Amino acid sequence: MTGDALKFLLQVRPDLDSNPITKFTVRFFVKIEVGYELIYECPRPTPMIMALNLHYSRASDILIPDRLTTNPSVPLSAYRDGFGNWCTRLTAPSGRLTITNAAVVKDSGEPDVVETSAQQRSIEELPAEALVFLLGSRYCEIEQLSAAAWNLFGDTPLGWGRVQAICDFVHNHISFGYEHARATRTAWEAFNERRGVCRDFAHLAVAFCRCMNIPARYCTGYLSDIGVPPPHSPMDFAAWFDAYLGGRWYTFDPRNNVPRIGRVLMARGRDAIDVALTTTFGPNALVSFKVVTDEIDNN
Repeated sequence: MTGDALKFLLQVRPDLDSNPITKFTVRFFVKIEVGYELIYECPRPTPMIMALNLHYSRASDILIPDRLTTNPSVPLSAYRDGFGNWCTRLTAPSGRLTITNAAVVKDSGEPDVVETSAQQRSIEELPAEALVFLLGSRYCEIEQLSAAAWNLFGDTPLGWGRVQAICDFVHNHISFGYEHARATRTAWEAFNERRGVCRDFAHLAVAFCRCMNIPARYCTGYLSDIGVPPPHSPMDFAAWFDAYLGGRWYTFDPRNNVPRIGRVLMARGRDAIDVALTTTFGPNALVSFKVVTDEIDNN
């Protein structure tokens, strides 16, 4: 806040200066450039479905729209899936296909919301749309993990405290490393192998929450390094999850396990199968992968 702005505020609200330790909270917005370049090699024409656009819930924050483009140019068609995610269909030609996108998003600059008083709702009180996020799914096998979940978390406080206990356990239980990435790893396998990448952290936490009757949905998107001291790792897409507590969804991130700034949602569903960046219907190779998530000048 500038000196002139502070002087004006005190003129219209002199009560704010009645205490010499008064603190002024000013909301600043940040601008974040997001985007990617994906290059595929296909031996023959290959249909693809992509969940690579910003989520509709961020529509009012988009300053420069995200437009998916391809080289060579191919026909594109878009639709919303059953979870409300924007998806794009195309047929990749034989040979090399480059898929790019770039956008600028306005963000609050505030970290993920922490509401330690948020309580768990009983099954009877849950809205119908949350019930699907209590069920097992392709990568979240609640039947296999139920006994372990109740042994680990049955005595933890209900609500926020229980979800945080799950995140703490997953954060400490799994060793992160890109060399551990495997597209087919499930939550049960991550629990036993104790290694993985952010999607494995999210899958295991989602499965544990569902075992404990807490609706949990898998999320994917961009995550900036705003507020994180260097050195920074090469940028990648990120995975986290939402838990339904106290009548709303809250963001949790067992991979980082601290509130983060600049989280930009792309898609959400039951697990990674619902929000795969690309689903291909034929042989292909991803030969290059670049992601951009950078804070830019706010002037």
